Amino acid sequence: MMKRILSILAIMTAVASISCSRQKELHVFIWADYMNNDVITAFEKNENCRVVMDFFDSNEALYAKVKAGATGYDLYICSSYMVNIMNDQKMLQSIDLWKLKNIGNIDPEYLKISLDPAMSHSVPYMMSFAGIAYNTEKVKNFVPTWGMLDRSDLKGRITLLNDLRETIGAALKFNGCNYNSLNPAELDKARQTVLRWKKNIAKFDVDEAKRGLEAGEFFLIHTYNGDALQIISQNPKIAFAVPREGTSISVDDMVIPTSAVNADLAYRFIDHLLDPEVCSKNMEYISYLAPNLAAQKIMPKDFMQNPAVLPSKEILKKSDILKDLGADNATYSKIWDEIKSAE
Repeated sequence: MMKRILSILAIMTAVASISCSRQKELHVFIWADYMNNDVITAFEKNENCRVVMDFFDSNEALYAKVKAGATGYDLYICSSYMVNIMNDQKMLQSIDLWKLKNIGNIDPEYLKISLDPAMSHSVPYMMSFAGIAYNTEKVKNFVPTWGMLDRSDLKGRITLLNDLRETIGAALKFNGCNYNSLNPAELDKARQTVLRWKKNIAKFDVDEAKRGLEAGEFFLIHTYNGDALQIISQNPKIAFAVPREGTSISVDDMVIPTSAVNADLAYRFIDHLLDPEVCSKNMEYISYLAPNLAAQKIMPKDFMQNPAVLPSKEILKKSDILKDLGADNATYSKIWDEIKSAE
């Protein structure tokens, strides 16, 4: 009798194991710390699936990995300019908007300035902009300018974003130019500016830099607004400022690669993220603004009125949307290589 019971238990265990192994998985390639875990857990429960996250620290790192042949991802969430590059190279699926019942929540005013206004191959996720986060006790006489990166008294305690468009762009803006400039003289001056800043920094970084600022290792970092707000919520000594010269306006999009195995599950996840309640939870958690009108309407007033979430009209007028530069992306890559390899 005992043998029979053990045999039945073994069969039940085997069946359960097979059932678990057959559970669908959604593989997402995304920035770190960029989604509320409760949002993910709710989707897993509703869909009886598992969401597997893989992280990158720059758009170029994502592109290099997938271009080198990395497959298995069902969804990328990355910046619009990189989305356009991948779309031009036939790396993305077209978006069937009929599969997204919540697509009408997207702000039509945002779509007027979008790099993909028809959402033919992408769906907007979050808007962001770059600025400076700093320790108010360690950084004296702070002025909201990119020129803070020239502060030699902070040498070794500063970091720059490990992102060629953001960092070269910040130097362009500091010099009174557009983030998307293709003027050789302006780009050369920006290269020299970043090389000068490089003498003061500890490293080029994204994720470790913000953790280092919170821990006291770094005093001033070039970072994204949402990342800064996450640090501020944990450490009141930290402040964030948008440089008076202006900054970059970037949007991260949700896209489905041509190699996606579970595209239908990716569509359901995108739709889940567009749901107003889900989106609002996500915004509150990661401190970025989604171009989702229905979700914005239920957000707290202090969130929507925070200049670190949405800059003033004066700053916005001075700021630039990062664009795909087509073949001229190679120009920026060459400058970035020169900057990174310089002693």
